[in-house]
Amino acid sequence: MPDPVDAAFEAAPREGFLPRRLRRRASYDGPLEIGHGQTSSQPRTVEAMLRLLAVRPGDRVLDVGSGSGWTTALLGHLTGAAGEVVGVEVVPELVAFGRANLAGQDLPWASIRPAEPGVLGVPDRAPYDRILVSAEARRLPDELVAQLASGGRMVLPVSGTMLLVEQAEGRPRVTRHGGYRFVPLV
Repeated sequence: MPDPVDAAFEAAPREGFLPRRLRRRASYDGPLEIGHGQTSSQPRTVEAMLRLLAVRPGDRVLDVGSGSGWTTALLGHLTGAAGEVVGVEVVPELVAFGRANLAGQDLPWASIRPAEPGVLGVPDRAPYDRILVSAEARRLPDELVAQLASGGRMVLPVSGTMLLVEQAEGRPRVTRHGGYRFVPLV
């Protein structure tokens, strides 16, 4: 049986989520500018985050900073049709770009919506089994921890360190998983 993360990368190649001018660089293992000060994250970093997140079929997942829609699609392939993926993006042009890219994936259980001003995540749809944050926070955002279901997992970079937050017994357990750089969480 193929590894689920490898299968998701195969089903949703990065190339289909980049601006046309960058598609020839899709295999580059580094971040690529997608416009509006945002990037498509380094594939190796995305893979590491997805492995830490440990998405299961049927999970409800929040994708904060969905950008080009690539991570939303990868998460959609990991949850399968029994799951749900809610992507949220602050840049309106990237919401449109991500939605257009996601439309080519045949994942009706995955969607991207504009971020509500002053609101982090999508609390009205919480709780989530998994939360992926593809932008760097200065501190662990309590607003997102509150949206995590009991037994849930969140992966996010905070002040240069990748964190795994596991919600257990009503309190988050945080472990550190290496140094990373991301665009700021706004």
